[in-house]
Amino acid sequence: MWIRSTLMYRVSFALTVLGGLLVTGLDFVAILLMFSRVDALGGYSLPEVAFLYGLSAASFGLADLAIGSADRLGSRVRDGTLDTLLVRPAPVLAQVAADRFALRRVSRIVQGSLVLGYALVASDIAWTPVKVLMVPGMVLCGGVIFSAVFVAGAAFQFVAQDASEVQNAFTYGGQTLLQYPPTVFGRELVRGVTYIFPVAFVNWVPAAYVLGRPYPLGGVPQWAAFAPPVVAAVCCVAAGLAWRAGLRSYRSTGS
Repeated sequence: MWIRSTLMYRVSFALTVLGGLLVTGLDFVAILLMFSRVDALGGYSLPEVAFLYGLSAASFGLADLAIGSADRLGSRVRDGTLDTLLVRPAPVLAQVAADRFALRRVSRIVQGSLVLGYALVASDIAWTPVKVLMVPGMVLCGGVIFSAVFVAGAAFQFVAQDASEVQNAFTYGGQTLLQYPPTVFGRELVRGVTYIFPVAFVNWVPAAYVLGRPYPLGGVPQWAAFAPPVVAAVCCVAAGLAWRAGLRSYRSTGS
């Protein structure tokens, strides 16, 4: 329904997508401005940073398109309109994802893919069949990991009710973090997003293998570059359990 209503005004939709491309593109413009003053950022060249940026933006774009509407759950919990979703013969999470579905968010996927395409052409990568297959795998697994973060954040809103900004700190904030090389951050932060909040497996860990660079944490084995599917599955299980627990704790707003 939301897609059909959006496409009823195709010129408006096209202008909205174009505006989204320009707005999200400002993030990469900021990186370009940095490289107008320096030759490398944390030891990474511009094409290598663009590789990280493209993977992060495209992965997050997929998750934002699929489940980004979950950040509205807190308002539904506060005003009791979540009850209308509970009485319908459809999974609540699917309804939350489809609530005010914004097709315009495809602009983030397009913008990230364009930067990723530039990076693949400009980067001096020793390509192998395995590395070629890893690139789309990183985008898909990264999208799943970010989707799990969205769901876990939505589950937290059952308790906090007004925690959309807290959720955004881990979703949008995590995406912004991954746009830059891990070498520009402190080791404790890198360790935290690798072992505790494993968004590093969206791009940092597997990208280090593709780019032929050592990961900043010496204890991370090389085979960890192939772990994103496993990490994505674990994140989905954890997010699913959190969602079920949050949904069971919902008690509506009373009379």
